[in-house]
Amino acid sequence: MTLLTVTGLHKSFGGVVAARDVTFTVERGEMLAIIGPNGAGKSTVFNMVGGQLKADRGKVLLDGQDITHASPQARFRRGVGRTFQVAQTFLSMSTVENVQMALISARRQSGRLWSPARERHRDGAMELLAKVGMAEAADIPCSALAYGDVKRVELAVALAGAPKLLLMDEPTAGMAPRERAALMDLTASIAASQGIGILFTEHDMDVVFGHAARVLVLLRGQIIAAGSPDEIRRDPQVRRAYLGDDHALERPKGLAPA
Repeated sequence: MTLLTVTGLHKSFGGVVAARDVTFTVERGEMLAIIGPNGAGKSTVFNMVGGQLKADRGKVLLDGQDITHASPQARFRRGVGRTFQVAQTFLSMSTVENVQMALISARRQSGRLWSPARERHRDGAMELLAKVGMAEAADIPCSALAYGDVKRVELAVALAGAPKLLLMDEPTAGMAPRERAALMDLTASIAASQGIGILFTEHDMDVVFGHAARVLVLLRGQIIAAGSPDEIRRDPQVRRAYLGDDHALERPKGLAPA
């Protein structure tokens, strides 16, 4: 069943068109990747879905509800979660406290803390940490964790909002290859078991082709191809873009030459 419907999104910055008539869907439990070279419009599209950028025209529907003009906070309340290219955690707090704070925020309780925050929602936070394989590190400060583990904590923080749709901006950036595969395997498992739609951008094509159910390829603000990883690998237009005439593009890892 369709979770996210994006129709005709368009965004210009002065005379530069960053997104032109971008249309796609995300199903429940599906992982959809957006790829393309720097300047292709990935971040623009991603931020219009997340609400950080206002579309010039077009629509964004979540579960059939129009969220095109909703703020990022309103989208969060309706079920849009997000992780970032650089992990966003409170490094001075423990792992479990980071997730507890996310649960407090998700329940809109931050303005009425009549008891110490560390006493609230610990059980729920521990359940989320167990889900991402970080329960044993619950009382360790995030500043002492390896970066791959910080990324797992950030995923638990995002899940604290019980998202229907999770936006992941370069989720494996800065991680070792083995950590990348493990994080995305975990994400795929959670998405499938909980019916969460995942929309992610990524430069590592091994991650994209190994985990996305479908891939969108953007070039100069337009979708030039959409399909399964195998279809994208074989698509002549994608091959031309990454391997041929456009000197601004480089072949990403995982997209083998013909």
